[in-house]
Amino acid sequence: MLVGIVGKPSCGKSTFFKAATLAEAEIANYPFTTIKANHGVGYVKVECADKDFNVKCNPRFGYCIDGIRFVPVDLLDVAGLVPGAHKGQGRGNEFLDDLNQADVLIHVIDVSGSVNEKGEPVEPLSYNPSEDVKFLEVELDMWYFRNITKGWEKFARQIQQENKEIKQALAKQLSFLRVTEVMIEDVIKDLGLNKEKPSEWTEDNLKQMASKLRKITKPMIIAANKVDVPGAAENFAKLQNEFPDYMMIACSAESELALKEAAKHDLIKYTPGNDDFEILKQDGLSEQQQKALEFIKENILKKFGSTGVQQVLDDAVFNLLKYIAIFPGGVNKLEDKDGNVLPDCFLLPKKSTALDFAYSLHTDLGDGFIRAIDVRTKMVVGKEHPLKHRDVIEIISSK
Repeated sequence: MLVGIVGKPSCGKSTFFKAATLAEAEIANYPFTTIKANHGVGYVKVECADKDFNVKCNPRFGYCIDGIRFVPVDLLDVAGLVPGAHKGQGRGNEFLDDLNQADVLIHVIDVSGSVNEKGEPVEPLSYNPSEDVKFLEVELDMWYFRNITKGWEKFARQIQQENKEIKQALAKQLSFLRVTEVMIEDVIKDLGLNKEKPSEWTEDNLKQMASKLRKITKPMIIAANKVDVPGAAENFAKLQNEFPDYMMIACSAESELALKEAAKHDLIKYTPGNDDFEILKQDGLSEQQQKALEFIKENILKKFGSTGVQQVLDDAVFNLLKYIAIFPGGVNKLEDKDGNVLPDCFLLPKKSTALDFAYSLHTDLGDGFIRAIDVRTKMVVGKEHPLKHRDVIEIISSK
């Protein structure tokens, strides 16, 4: 799974990325600090299965704190986009194309309105952040439109002359964007288009198609960053009213980064996504650090319930994509060959079956699938058995 982080320059996107990954991304308040896409690993929270078996897990990847499993996901921080990106403004085409493998997008905006449309600093609250939500929709839609209309007239005529199916041909052309034949067919039906005569489709038809396909293949959650700036909370409330169809989370990436850095140096005990932290070394904190932590506690954690960064990641994966977490294990043995207890946790699309899980573990397990066992209930299930979030499954295979 790949989570793309997008937004205009200086909105706090790279701070969000570093807070989510603790990667050494360059952070500065001027346009195009990020020139090339940054890759990193973030984590989503899952209630660990170990507590159900009264054991302590040993994750091979990620980590577990007090019964909360942090499962790794790939993050991609794309350089800041500006209006006109789809026309190549600010190297926009290159940055948009970086997103073609992303399963879900996190749009980081500056909810305090302290950065204008070009990513330049302005007086806080002087810029309307709703413009950022609209601009990215336009850029992404036009990016899809650009890819749909490459040689469209010749393409559409050829489809008709050779009696080919438009859904098949168009899905092949847009496969790099994860567009499928089923998606094309649904959109054609929804728009009431004549699939036998694509040459008669208008430019507006193609733009509508681009927008619908973008929404299906690149679902987006909004991280309303810099909510700690005075007046930003009011802006956030307005955005929620203006864009009710969007999943939107109030964020302070700077606060999350500060808490993680303090926890990294054993100054505080902090579990990402929690509404509080515990100071471990009062003497190790400077007066400035103490004031900063107190500000975060009073103005962010108590007010919003978290810094928002972890919630954005969790909601993007589990509520927007609706993925589920599955633990491999055995009825008689939860350990792997090295003695690690419940060492793995896999993220799978909704409606995944026992057979899908077998293939995600190894091709041989899928090819030789005999049956699966629900480790909690000890019930034998077949290959078409639909899996549930936090299931612990044993695969029995001939290979």
